[in-house]
Amino acid sequence: MDTILDFNRQFDVALFDRVVNALFTGKGDEQKMAQQVLTEFKEHELSWTKADDILTNANSLQSKFIALQILEALIQTKWKILPDNQRNGIKNFVVEVILRTASTEESLRQNRVYVNKLNLILVQILKQEWPHNWPTFIPEIIQTSRTNLSLCENNMSILKLLSEEVFDYSAEQMTQAKTKNLKSQMCGEFSSIYNLCTEILQKAVQPSLIHATLETLLRFLSWIPFGFIFETDLINNLCTRFLQPSVTRNVTIKCLTEIGGLEGGSEYKEQYVTLFTLTITGLREILGDLSKIEEEWDEYDTEHQDFIQNVAMFLTGFLSSHLRLVEASAPRDVVLQAHQYLLRISQVDEREMFKVCLEYWNVLVRGLYEDGRNSSFNTPSALLNLGSANNGSGGNGLSADLRRQMYSTTLTGVRYVMISRMARPEEVLVVENDEGEIVREFIKETDTITLYKAQRECLIYLTHLDPKDMEEIMIEKLGRQMDGSEWSWSNLNKLCWAIGSISGSMSEDQERKVLVLIIKDLLSLCELKRGKDNKAVVASNIMYVVGQYPRFLKAHWKFLKTVANKLFEFMHELHEGVRDMACDTFVTIAQKCRRHFIAQQPGEPCPFVEEIIATAPSITSDLEPQQVNRFCEAVGYLISAQLNTQAQTQLIEGLMRPSNDVWDRLVQQASGNINILEDLNIVKQLGNVLRTNVSACGAVGKGFISQIGRIYIDMLGLYKAVSEIISSCVARDGESVTRHANVRAMRSIKKEALRLVDTYVKHCDGEIAAINENMVPPLLEAVLADYAQNVPPARDAEVLKTVATITNVLGGLMTDKIPIIFESLFESTMNMIKQDFTEYPEHRLAVYHLLRTINQKCFNATLNLPPTQFQFMVMSIMWGFKHTLRDVADLGLTIALDMINNFNISDRAISDAFFQTYFVDLLNEIIVVLTDNDHKSSFRLQCMVLARMIHLVESNQITAPLFDASLSDNANMNNSLFIRRSLANLLTSAFANLSQRQIEVFVEGLFNFNDDFEKFRNHVRDFLIQTKEFAGDNADLYLEETENEIQKTKLKEKELAMQIPGMVKPSDMEEDD
Repeated sequence: MDTILDFNRQFDVALFDRVVNALFTGKGDEQKMAQQVLTEFKEHELSWTKADDILTNANSLQSKFIALQILEALIQTKWKILPDNQRNGIKNFVVEVILRTASTEESLRQNRVYVNKLNLILVQILKQEWPHNWPTFIPEIIQTSRTNLSLCENNMSILKLLSEEVFDYSAEQMTQAKTKNLKSQMCGEFSSIYNLCTEILQKAVQPSLIHATLETLLRFLSWIPFGFIFETDLINNLCTRFLQPSVTRNVTIKCLTEIGGLEGGSEYKEQYVTLFTLTITGLREILGDLSKIEEEWDEYDTEHQDFIQNVAMFLTGFLSSHLRLVEASAPRDVVLQAHQYLLRISQVDEREMFKVCLEYWNVLVRGLYEDGRNSSFNTPSALLNLGSANNGSGGNGLSADLRRQMYSTTLTGVRYVMISRMARPEEVLVVENDEGEIVREFIKETDTITLYKAQRECLIYLTHLDPKDMEEIMIEKLGRQMDGSEWSWSNLNKLCWAIGSISGSMSEDQERKVLVLIIKDLLSLCELKRGKDNKAVVASNIMYVVGQYPRFLKAHWKFLKTVANKLFEFMHELHEGVRDMACDTFVTIAQKCRRHFIAQQPGEPCPFVEEIIATAPSITSDLEPQQVNRFCEAVGYLISAQLNTQAQTQLIEGLMRPSNDVWDRLVQQASGNINILEDLNIVKQLGNVLRTNVSACGAVGKGFISQIGRIYIDMLGLYKAVSEIISSCVARDGESVTRHANVRAMRSIKKEALRLVDTYVKHCDGEIAAINENMVPPLLEAVLADYAQNVPPARDAEVLKTVATITNVLGGLMTDKIPIIFESLFESTMNMIKQDFTEYPEHRLAVYHLLRTINQKCFNATLNLPPTQFQFMVMSIMWGFKHTLRDVADLGLTIALDMINNFNISDRAISDAFFQTYFVDLLNEIIVVLTDNDHKSSFRLQCMVLARMIHLVESNQITAPLFDASLSDNANMNNSLFIRRSLANLLTSAFANLSQRQIEVFVEGLFNFNDDFEKFRNHVRDFLIQTKEFAGDNADLYLEETENEIQKTKLKEKELAMQIPGMVKPSDMEEDD
């Protein structure tokens, strides 16, 4: 086999075929050997010289694909350094193979996959050579298309691929200048391409050629000049000749969708209306009225289902862009027919297609709502001007109220569809699984939550547009649940999810009337239904609905109290998911209605919170420990509303009394006999008590100090005690003991103790002096030495997190403690994680968060570290941004940037010493990760650090020489010149495929653009794509733009939602009481 690796001998193609066959069909050692030989062959620098031999003489198709892979790698990474004669030889050979293989219809069909790969190789060459070195490509491909039908069909595929590469994928694969040049060339030569396409569509009868031409045209439509689309017969031909035949209708509707999505300007209004009218007319002939689509969908073949999905894309895309135009100019029955089709399609149980329709329904109802809000249609004068152009329509089409009337029947249908297809909200924990069983949900489905949010938005607009219609539909559907005619778990769930989703969108009076009726019916339904699962479904829906209407509950104390008591009743249900949801709903209500529980209501002997605390043991008697914690969290929110410190302390004492009784008893036993801490049951009880404290502390806030003060010393004593036991277990039985149940339970005590401190410090609200004096010293005494002395598997990341939190809150007060923190925590953790980039991920992230906090809050403390410790810190920062885990790499880069900026504003002697010692090393490491394919996700921060470093050099803010000034060669050297040369040398050694001139231009650009980050980043991005080291998916180089766009969209949506009653979920609204 390995003789094919000897490139000095005559290449044996037959042997190569046998090796390839051994890889794909062989077994055992033969297959392993073949894989090893072929891997070495592909990686050999001369392997591309054998590609022509393989492609010409090989009998195995797999052999030819391997040769094409080798050619593709050569074109992407080494094309520019090949001599002209070799580049031309490869180009001509690829063209020759394509012409030979695609010259007949039979050959084209038999070798379709192979020809497609050859086409891709040709397009890769075109991206390098066209137009400068191959200016005749377009005329040549048009000429060959007229000589042979099969070649013509394949040439269409080549043009389609070229269009995709230039206009769709160019941003991530080519420099900005190259992309601009290719787009300009493509547009300049499009006239001849368009004439060819038109000629084919007019004269060809071969279906595959027509289809290929339409597919190619589809790729062109997004960028060609509008005149080719709107000032020719293209639209008419698509609608009248190619929409009806089954072989072309799918690609034709895609073309019409693409045209419909274009913003062609007011001069083409008539053509848009014609396109829409002709398309709907054609669809009537193909689809009929789609009245039975919901029942017949599964009987449709794949092609017809695809067509209907494409129709949905056309309708939603066109109407989203041109609704006002067709409302004003197209026949009304055509517009309503289009919406009727969408309504029918929305009923089909096909989630992705439904999401497409839902997106348009949101566009429609949002537009109708905004029209109404901006118009005066509610005033009497509006009734006298129903058709006036300025009545809520901005002088463009129908008035607001006429539009509502026009779509009223459609919107009623949309209301029914939204309710019947309602997705599950994330608050609902009781679900029906695939086997039809009612179970507790443990994993949230992101897609379902996103769908719910979109449907919720649609329902809120639909409610605003006609609250009476929404009310009648919901009452009607609930009545059918009560009489059993539509009873099912699924139907009840979807109805209640829809009811809960429109909270706040009705007037208070209407909301009160509807909600009282709905909750009464649901409570009756809960009593009527028998069986654990039926009760679980109804109970979960009651809890979801009441949890969504805090405005109603706040206004009706007796109803609120009834709901709370019902939740306490549900906490005794047999179904675990019902108990979970009861606790979660209680938390939701407690957060939104807390003052009502604290106040003494008329006719009540005491505030309800006191009654809850007094009966808490009974209420929680059937709850699991984690459910008890949720209950205590809810009561904690109630207690936080009590502003009287003494009264709040008494409430906290009452809430925590059961936990404190258990704590006191177990701590007393442990003080008498430390060995009881080896009892798993006792350790678990102590852990549960601490978890209860954490839950309550997070809800109560800084007032919880009274409870923390009561247990703090005992808690730290317990921390030390279990630490000693864990250490003795490790000494006796080895590190594997850390995985044993009793040791894990003891470690949970330590973690919860730290979480309690962490939680309180985050909520301490200015009590930093007391924390610094009373809490921090004993805590550090208990945890620092223990952490350093423990074996790595027994160290808890919570130590790092808690110390980071304390440092962040206390700031400069922690300066004197930083050296011991470094010694105990930082060095020991870095020694744990420096062996690789993956072990101990929680510690890894936590230690860099701690390091960043120290750099931000206690930077001066790092200046007092011993030189070896300081060097270790800097090396650790560089190790941090070498991680492929984005979170860690970003933290490392952020710390580096903070540190550079901190030193730049420090005393000049200190900053000079730092930059002279570490500047060049930091710069080299930044360049390494910047040019490494595995670190693309941190591209923005890498550029920020690099730009900042170069700016400090170019602006002469670094005054000390970064070079060895004692050398005679550096007599006329300065920092700017030295860094330029250093960067050029580093890049020259890293990228042998780049010319010296390319590297010089790049380095010069870094210095020219160092104070304009946008230009700097684009310059670096172009260079990275130019190196071809980044060939492939370069989306991460554009991550910042993507994230910024998402953030802007979210902010815009939030601002809009704040203006619409009900659009912001009750749980997301700020407290108003």
